[in-house]
Amino acid sequence: MKTIKVLASKPYNVYIGAGLLDHAGELLRPVLRGDAAMAVTDDAVGPLYLERLKAALSSAGLRVFEHVIPRGEASKNAENYLRLLSAMAECGLTRADTVVALGGGVVGDLAGFAAATYMRGVGFVQIPTTLLAAVDASVGGKTAIDLPQGKNLAGAFYQPDAVVCDVSLLETLPEPVFRDGMAEVIKYAFIAETPLLERLKSPVSAQLEEIVALCVSIKRDIVCADERESGARKLLNFGHTVGHAIEKCSGYAVPHGRAVAAGMAVITRAAVHAGLCPPEVARALEELLIKYNLPADTHFSARELAAAALADKKRSGDGISLVLPVSLGQCVIREMPVDALEAFIAPALGVPAKGGESL
Repeated sequence: MKTIKVLASKPYNVYIGAGLLDHAGELLRPVLRGDAAMAVTDDAVGPLYLERLKAALSSAGLRVFEHVIPRGEASKNAENYLRLLSAMAECGLTRADTVVALGGGVVGDLAGFAAATYMRGVGFVQIPTTLLAAVDASVGGKTAIDLPQGKNLAGAFYQPDAVVCDVSLLETLPEPVFRDGMAEVIKYAFIAETPLLERLKSPVSAQLEEIVALCVSIKRDIVCADERESGARKLLNFGHTVGHAIEKCSGYAVPHGRAVAAGMAVITRAAVHAGLCPPEVARALEELLIKYNLPADTHFSARELAAAALADKKRSGDGISLVLPVSLGQCVIREMPVDALEAFIAPALGVPAKGGESL
């Protein structure tokens, strides 16, 4: 087991290893203040792992309640948020008790926002069950729900008390779900100079614990330097401005990871076209996306994507923050007028690498 300490406003440990779910009670007992926990999951993960989690928490002396939501991004809404708060109140949870998120990014975001706001803040633990959540969504303290106008528009920064990442849960993920997580792994390889880029040339399954630990370490360092996203933390949004726009334009039919993959490719080609990035960076990125069966383009127009980006939370007044690669393993943050985004990305659309998928 690897333990990564995150020294944010609330210090906490990220435990990474195989077989950790059944030991969650003993791992978490030191950070659990109360005697009750609300396990939040969805109807895909619950049948697989919920009883094991309940048994592990019960063995640590906790009374365990459960709340199950429908799977998918559509569940990350105000209605399910209020239902979860009501369930917590009906179970009599107090400020000393804990919400445990067992699932992917949707479950973690929803449960985290409920934990941040119920009684102005209760205990919160993340147990990610997808690669995307393990390397990204479960660490860093971002919690949110979607509004009809856009993704993650209501939320809070709320660091967990602990993260337990059982990599054995990731080994049985459906291929499309695992592939979505690989988009975020590739993102980390392009925003930080680490051995990650080299590791991705070899099969991931044999080095899953090491890759998750590398990604978490990169995010840990960025979050600790800029917890509330006023500067360097924006680097974690590489591919996300266009990616979130793709999600919105598709009515959230395109999964987050695939949208971010296409977003990274589009924004990198745009940077190359603007003379801000060497062409070999775009080639290296697109080769990795193709290797992991991820899209490198989108059929949505520059006008549609720019209009969708107007509602993005990364917008500030008349400007928007873009994360642009300048070399392998290095990105910079550039502010751009919102009305210039369409013209900036237009030359990058409709020109994926040979063999690259479009969505």
